[in-house]
Amino acid sequence: MAPLRIGIAGAGFAGRFHHRNLRGLAAVTAGITSARPESRNAFAAQYNVPAFESVEAMLPHIDVLDICTPPSSHLAYIRAAARAGRHVIVEKPFTGFFGSPEKHSKEEMLAAVTADLRSVRDLIASSGILFGYAENWIYAPSIQREREILESSKGQILRMTAEESHSGSHSPVYGIWSEQGGGSMIGKGCHPLGGVLYLKRKEGLARAGRPIRPMAISARTHSITKLPSFEDRGYLRADYKDTEDYALLHVTFEDGMVADVITSELALGGIYDYVDVFANNHRARCHLNPVHVVDLYSPNRKEMEGLDLVEKISSNEGWIPAYPEFGWSSGQLHEMRDFVESFAAGRHAECDLDLAIDITLTIYAGYVSADRKGAETGIPRL
Repeated sequence: MAPLRIGIAGAGFAGRFHHRNLRGLAAVTAGITSARPESRNAFAAQYNVPAFESVEAMLPHIDVLDICTPPSSHLAYIRAAARAGRHVIVEKPFTGFFGSPEKHSKEEMLAAVTADLRSVRDLIASSGILFGYAENWIYAPSIQREREILESSKGQILRMTAEESHSGSHSPVYGIWSEQGGGSMIGKGCHPLGGVLYLKRKEGLARAGRPIRPMAISARTHSITKLPSFEDRGYLRADYKDTEDYALLHVTFEDGMVADVITSELALGGIYDYVDVFANNHRARCHLNPVHVVDLYSPNRKEMEGLDLVEKISSNEGWIPAYPEFGWSSGQLHEMRDFVESFAAGRHAECDLDLAIDITLTIYAGYVSADRKGAETGIPRL
């Protein structure tokens, strides 16, 4: 069987690690495109792949469109791929509302996102293409181990706590609502929220043959670095235009059980990711970052420059809980394997469209709740 031809839209960080994690799989990077000619040409030269001026120009030459661009472009590229009969991988966040938060209420945002999701779901279904949502948390070894425990023991999750925080994204468009569709709640919260929704979904399938889905959310958002009392020492990014830098989400599921998610731009010392599961027959601590497999000590940061040891850490000096391998411990390697194997077998990926939709609707219902100072808000169903 010929390898799957994957075309990557977006020549930045995500596009590069998607390409690297295809190694050893029955797939090839058959094209790269980016809005900036210099970035796509540099990618093409470095990895010896063809560069295309646009997604539309690349589609005839590929089997799968891998979307690694800012979220504001995702739905347009998904629609183009579906109409061309090309399978889709899309990076997180899936999509959002990209108008001004000063001109549109959060209720208007939720209604617009709900309509967009219904439209793209119907298009994907009618086109017959396969879909993979690139939420690497789902594929992280710690989350997959907890899934195995749930499925084997038929345990009931009573509550979960989860977090993703660090010192601020490097993306130049992060912090601009019209590009990102929000701030910390969507940009970082999509990861731990995806983890807890996935585990609860798998619990329901194991215990009763149907997923347990999120029903309601209470949320708060804050712009801590915009407060007059914030003392900026220069270590945290603080130039967000119109988005929050902290969010707290309290999710209630259909069975009455709960999950609490924290996400922020306010954590020094590298990226901080975990899910704690409190079940009726076990407790699990799922460590995503840092991963305590390799502890590295370096007395001289210059000798460790360029090594990918811990994401978002400010210095490769001293004791560092280093990645054993970035793609393995964070799930990216496993997600690309699942996408390639699933598409070759003619099935949707483990991290699928239904989960992507639930994550997105929960987040935007969360924005409505936060706008109402934490009032419980129902999560729509399509």
